[in-house]
Amino acid sequence: MTPSQKFLTKLGLKDPEIIEPAQQNPVEENSRRSFFKKSTLGGIALGSSFLFTPIEDVIAQTTGGVKRFGAPSDLKITDVRYAVTTVLGRTAMLRIDTNQGIYGLGEVRDGADERYALMLKSRILGLNPCNVEMIFKAIKQFGGPSRQAGGVCGVEMALWDLCGKAYNVPAWQLLGGRYRDKVRLYADTPESNSPEEQKKLMNFRINDQGYTWLKMDLGIGELKDMPGGLVNSQFWMNEQKNLQQWGTNNYMAYGNTRHPFTQIQITEKGLDGLAKLVDNVRGMLGYDIPLSTDHYGHFDLNNGIRLGKKLEQYRLAWMEDVVPWDYTEQWKTLSTALETPMLTGEDIYLLSGFKPLIDSRAVDIIHPDLASSGGLLETKRIGDYAEEYGIAMAMHQAGTPISFMANVHCAAATQNFLALEHHSIDLPWWESLVKTTDGRQLITKGFANVPLTAPGLGIDLNEDVIKQHLHATDKSYFAPTPQWNDRRSHDRIFS
Repeated sequence: MTPSQKFLTKLGLKDPEIIEPAQQNPVEENSRRSFFKKSTLGGIALGSSFLFTPIEDVIAQTTGGVKRFGAPSDLKITDVRYAVTTVLGRTAMLRIDTNQGIYGLGEVRDGADERYALMLKSRILGLNPCNVEMIFKAIKQFGGPSRQAGGVCGVEMALWDLCGKAYNVPAWQLLGGRYRDKVRLYADTPESNSPEEQKKLMNFRINDQGYTWLKMDLGIGELKDMPGGLVNSQFWMNEQKNLQQWGTNNYMAYGNTRHPFTQIQITEKGLDGLAKLVDNVRGMLGYDIPLSTDHYGHFDLNNGIRLGKKLEQYRLAWMEDVVPWDYTEQWKTLSTALETPMLTGEDIYLLSGFKPLIDSRAVDIIHPDLASSGGLLETKRIGDYAEEYGIAMAMHQAGTPISFMANVHCAAATQNFLALEHHSIDLPWWESLVKTTDGRQLITKGFANVPLTAPGLGIDLNEDVIKQHLHATDKSYFAPTPQWNDRRSHDRIFS
């Protein structure tokens, strides 16, 4: 009689249906021996109620609190699917399926083409999604600045979600653990047609919604009705008499022309007008809440310095994207000339893209968008690298709750984090696109709640709500994508 059979006999388990299969199946015998060893050492109490219970039921009951989500080492990617939502005009959700029925959720950055992600499918089919870093290194060559990175980053998000589900741990745990249980958010200041109405909106943002950090747009477009506020602006206006910064395919239009090449200048009158806008907000906001500014428009470094000096009295938390992110020397000049912290980074791809700014201390705060910077792990690396140089990290985010939660996990795991942007605060159905898998609220009074136990990103899809907000150009809902299965190139980038 085997040791296992003797143990079962002592427990009164003499049913041949229990004992005989163990004699015939060495694998099952080993698993039973392992179970009883772990039961004894681990303190599983086999009380009298278990004495005549089939061993399978004993295992099921005594390990009922231990969740099993699959065999991670045997996972394989079987499909990449998508659904295009109307969030911020057009934002695609991704779903990576596996052979074990679990899937991971990701997102292609707002305004980017879902095909950035779909073309990667042929490179990752059949791979184990838990080998996140290896897969990322294989596909990162297909990313680029800004929305060109949307596919690589969306896939990376979904891989961490899958890996967390497979191992039954939150994504932040896979990044090394967390520094915080909730993540501070910053929100746009609402605009209105009158100071009285804006005051009401500001009170709602701060007192009712609970936000403790705000950001306002402060673009030269605000001066279009001010005669003498700008020099050379009429030349760049579109047919609607606007300085159109987004949404044009004209390569030579204002929005596609780099800042030093517009020769737009801000007059003293214009500077006073922009300062008055900040003064109005500061008057309503006070100085207990940080206030950041963004979207100034396309003008050169000299005008950026003049504007920055005009605004120093308001102690702004930062000035964002005053010049293009890759003008490292100009950022260094701005940081030297101005007391207000300088910030950029939402369009930078990978740590290698951030290093020139960080190494030269050209900015005070980095501002990656996880859906462009390389995903969760690469963004944490970016934050950690900046921390070594005494540079803080805020995070840009404009998307669905999927990328929002990817950012939350990364922010929780990064020490030098300041605040995360929430761009869809006033979209009533935004939060209901997903449901949390641990029952928590997504956001409470201006802070995102970090999932402390929920595996992966800690969310699942709310199918009914998503289907109500699919983009008119593509109403498909996570349909199979066999047309993207074939790999047709040799991708190695060295000889």
